[in-house]
Amino acid sequence: MSELIQLANPNQRPPQLKPEDLTLRFSEQAVKELEALISHYPSKKSCILPGLWLAQREYGGFLSGEAIAEVACRLDRSFAEVQGVATFYSLYNTAHQPGKHKLEICTCLCCHINGAWNLRDYLVKKLGIRHGETTSDGMFTLEEVECLNTCDRAPAMQVGSEYYGPLDEKQIDALLEKLRNTQESTVVQYAADVVSVQLRNDEK
Repeated sequence: MSELIQLANPNQRPPQLKPEDLTLRFSEQAVKELEALISHYPSKKSCILPGLWLAQREYGGFLSGEAIAEVACRLDRSFAEVQGVATFYSLYNTAHQPGKHKLEICTCLCCHINGAWNLRDYLVKKLGIRHGETTSDGMFTLEEVECLNTCDRAPAMQVGSEYYGPLDEKQIDALLEKLRNTQESTVVQYAADVVSVQLRNDEK
């Protein structure tokens, strides 16, 4: 097994909660938003993906067992079904609690030939973490990802809803400093942005 797969810990799944152990944590606003999202689909099952984004926002950027159980409860689905969806897609954070900012550096072809691996190594040295790990202060999580579809800006990195590139070491230093002074979690904000887009039809 490669070191990359081991670090990513892909087989770690959120533990299933018994119904009697479940505490619902969605805010009043989130409950209303979920009701609006459900109205967009022919069945509650179709709302699992949007429901998970809502939960990722409500639970601080992490789909814990509790978060997945709440989505299952509110959509009348089984825990296993919702967990299977959540752990299938890499944009949902299920393996571990991410840092305040998730640095997703593209290492695919265009970024690779433009120096992405060197920048990855620079981040590893600068932050003291490797793929799938989080700094001890909880500020940054580093992840290597597949194509970000921004090849014209290679080498590129995604942080929350923002794309950055072409990057060099100086720009990475400036970005890290900017993020350290950013009050909001870009991980949580990204989930909020996705929910906002999904609800946009209700604003017309």
